[in-house]
Amino acid sequence: MKTTTKAGINHQRNIGIDVGKTFLDIYILELDRYWQIYNSLDDIKELRKTLKRFNLTRIVVEATGGYERTLVEVLAEAELPVVVVQPINVRQFAKAQGVLAKTDRIDSRVIAQFGAVMKPEIRPISSKKIRHIRDLLARKRQLMEARTQELNREQKAQNVLQRSHNRMIKFIEKELNWVNTKLNKEVALVTEWQKTYDLLLSVPGIGPGVAYTLLGELPELGQLTSRQVGALCGLAPYNRDSGSMRGKRRIKGGRAPIRTMLYMAMMSAIQCNQIMKRFFNRLVAEGKHKKVALTACMRKMMTILNAMVRDKRSWQAA
Repeated sequence: MKTTTKAGINHQRNIGIDVGKTFLDIYILELDRYWQIYNSLDDIKELRKTLKRFNLTRIVVEATGGYERTLVEVLAEAELPVVVVQPINVRQFAKAQGVLAKTDRIDSRVIAQFGAVMKPEIRPISSKKIRHIRDLLARKRQLMEARTQELNREQKAQNVLQRSHNRMIKFIEKELNWVNTKLNKEVALVTEWQKTYDLLLSVPGIGPGVAYTLLGELPELGQLTSRQVGALCGLAPYNRDSGSMRGKRRIKGGRAPIRTMLYMAMMSAIQCNQIMKRFFNRLVAEGKHKKVALTACMRKMMTILNAMVRDKRSWQAA
């Protein structure tokens, strides 16, 4: 809702920022004002000073794989109302308006319009310590993927290349050990996480890797409903119905790192966790595809973990 003074001057200010590797394109919707700066810390600090002069409603920034990080952190630390949105949502918004052209100025204006119309929720960003842990988790996932790729190559490699693959695998494992050691130290410093960490480890099939991922990627754990936690983890099935057609329900969206890590954990849990094992076997016996049953187990596990953290009860007590 717009707020106006007695003179009728609109105080609402929606800003769209199109982020590139080199430049930031800024557009203030209500003033029809556009300008461009370098995507550098010094220029971003100057931008922060400029933006603080306005009574801002929302600063909308597209996620661009990391190029937006410094901008978002500087603006958020200055308590400015910054929100990061998915580029696909903004692009679909533009297409719905018939905006097919694409320039930096047009993109920044569309982002500002998206903020004004869709009003994406402004959420506080994580602390520096938690962001550092999330960076370590991301690096661990990258190294694990690289190790898997190298192991697959080794199986098909000629004898002359075996030693090269072995050296690379040893190097990746050395880096993984370094990341794991660093993660253990960093997580131990977050004292408010220790009770939750212990609760998560009490669950058969949940190891430190899954616990770290849930702590870093899902800080809302224990404060959500079962539906909300399923949706945030990308485990909520969505209907695909139209008229008399009834399509298969599929999971989508959510936070991919959680879903990926939980999938690997559930492969172990259905072997060592009797509750998950019985649930999985029952679904398979009812005719469910094994991947569907596994996804249902993941959703059930997250519901249980959410309740455990909410009630502060270990697996045995629950």
